[in-house]
Amino acid sequence: MLIQPGKLLSKIDSPDDLKKLDQADLVQVCDELRQFIVDNVSVYGGHFGASLGVVELTVALHYVFNTPTDQLTWDVGHQAYGHKILTGRRDTFHTNRIYKGLSGFPKRKESEYDAFGVGHSSTSISAALGMAMANQYKKDDRHHIAVIGDGAMTGGLAFEAMNHAGVSNSNLLIILNDNCMSIDPNVGALKDYLTDVTTSYTYNKVKDDVWRLLSKFSKFGKSAQEIISKVENSMKTMLLKQSNLFESLNLRYFGPVDGHDVHHLTSVMTDLMNIPGPKILHCVTVKGKGYKPAEEGNATTWHAPGKFDKVTGEVFKKVIDKPEAPKYQDVFGHTLVELAEKNDKIMGVTPAMPSGSSMNIMMKAMPDRAFDVGIAEQHAVTFSAGLATQGLIPFCNIYSTFMQRAYDQVIHDACIQNLPVNFFLDRAGFAGADGPTHHGAYDIAYMRCIPNMIIAAPMNEAELRNLMYTAQLPREGESFTVRYPRGQGVMPEWRTQMEKVTIGTGRKIADGKDVAVLTIGHIGNYVTKVREQLSKEGLAPAHYDMRFVKPLDEELLHDIFRNFKKVVTVEDGCVMGGFGSAILEFMADNNYIAQIKRLGIPDAIIEHGTQEQLHAECNFDEAGIANAVRELMGVKVAKTQHASN
Repeated sequence: MLIQPGKLLSKIDSPDDLKKLDQADLVQVCDELRQFIVDNVSVYGGHFGASLGVVELTVALHYVFNTPTDQLTWDVGHQAYGHKILTGRRDTFHTNRIYKGLSGFPKRKESEYDAFGVGHSSTSISAALGMAMANQYKKDDRHHIAVIGDGAMTGGLAFEAMNHAGVSNSNLLIILNDNCMSIDPNVGALKDYLTDVTTSYTYNKVKDDVWRLLSKFSKFGKSAQEIISKVENSMKTMLLKQSNLFESLNLRYFGPVDGHDVHHLTSVMTDLMNIPGPKILHCVTVKGKGYKPAEEGNATTWHAPGKFDKVTGEVFKKVIDKPEAPKYQDVFGHTLVELAEKNDKIMGVTPAMPSGSSMNIMMKAMPDRAFDVGIAEQHAVTFSAGLATQGLIPFCNIYSTFMQRAYDQVIHDACIQNLPVNFFLDRAGFAGADGPTHHGAYDIAYMRCIPNMIIAAPMNEAELRNLMYTAQLPREGESFTVRYPRGQGVMPEWRTQMEKVTIGTGRKIADGKDVAVLTIGHIGNYVTKVREQLSKEGLAPAHYDMRFVKPLDEELLHDIFRNFKKVVTVEDGCVMGGFGSAILEFMADNNYIAQIKRLGIPDAIIEHGTQEQLHAECNFDEAGIANAVRELMGVKVAKTQHASN
């Protein structure tokens, strides 16, 4: 079903069309844009609250600035739905986050209006500053705007960029979209600071006059600008209870302003275009603005609610007619509390993903033992290492894709010091519709090269519980990484008795002949069905769940290579340097000779789609595994959509 846009929106194929409208029409454009987002997301799903909250801001930006010549970056990218719709993607917006359709985030190769691709937070200021400095060097006069959500402002990268921007004299405008939310409510001192700024009555009473004066005097030259700037800084410092954080970084601060008043926003932005140097505009918005259930309901739910009834606000839930396996994240959350009730040394840590990782279960049950540290993965890891030095047992839960941001801390602060930090990596493998910025493709490869690191992946919920139980037992000091995928497991009855797993041991799942299939993690469940299918063809591969990538079960591998000359490895991670590479290294180091077929994520950027679609694209779905066995056995395989790795 193709959603029809409103009267004015239907005529906007680019920002140039938007600029042809009278400013008085912008309110209607905002209403139609907001409704178009509601109509589409309710039917097709996707991110929701964040884009509704920046509708007026988006319209004002494209009305005032000359995009794409003026370069606009979004942070985080799930704010950018309105931006996509106004920049030529309205008629294809229904394909958003669908396989082979539009990306759910800004993407450079998708549109010239997407100045910088973004899925991870806190990148916008660095990127926009780099663009600004490059164009300053080239004497190319452009404006550069970074729209950063206040949740993203807690990321250290944002502060590093502002520190540089303050001495850059660049043509950079930072727009702080302050709605007190990332996916979950914001935490930390920055949230309290922004609240102080937005509620300072005296300060807000005079701020408009200050920046209008600065704008008017800027045409009289540098000396006049310096005088006005000094007066401005003195007034702001006196009127606030404390010195302005942004002003102390040499960023001219303007605001806060109502982020839902499109007329005032256009006026303010027009003024700011004439003020030289790096500056920040503080806009106060409401996540989910204009859709009552999202404004008044649970903001975390309405971040990405899935399909829903746009009239009643009822979020559609899958009809369950039989017991269903839980999500791995929920097994983690409940099991962590179960373990912590018996072991008072266990502590939980997550960087701004308490709901996504189900750490919120422990935060509710034991608020003094579970920490949301904000969008700060590096801090989460080193904070966990600090806990470990004092004899506590940290369970640091981070999405696999976000752990990439804390790699140095894993090495420098945990493994070099041989500290027993437990890293539980959610969303390992393909993340689905969130696409390549969120795929957890690389964790096996980048973790297994680090000394003092154990790496494991459970094939099912019972195995996850056993690995969690094992991780909280005393050990020599190595860090322990456990990875598991987004989505459901395979065991409706998942509350099994927990048992210790001997570190570095795998297990034989099924006997077989001719071919051994070695798997790591949840993806091994495909092989059970593959064996049933192949048995009808007279093929009977053996199946081994290796369970640990590091250390490998060498005793089991010696047995495998003594008995099989044909081996298939399967992983939902990158094949370069991953699990299959570890098996090849073992074979070479021990002078075995065998024919090995590695299945996994190839050396390519894989776009978005369902996990099943992406497994098929990369040839490690059931059909791909079956074909790999057939090929090793010399059975002719019919050509399909599967391309060889």
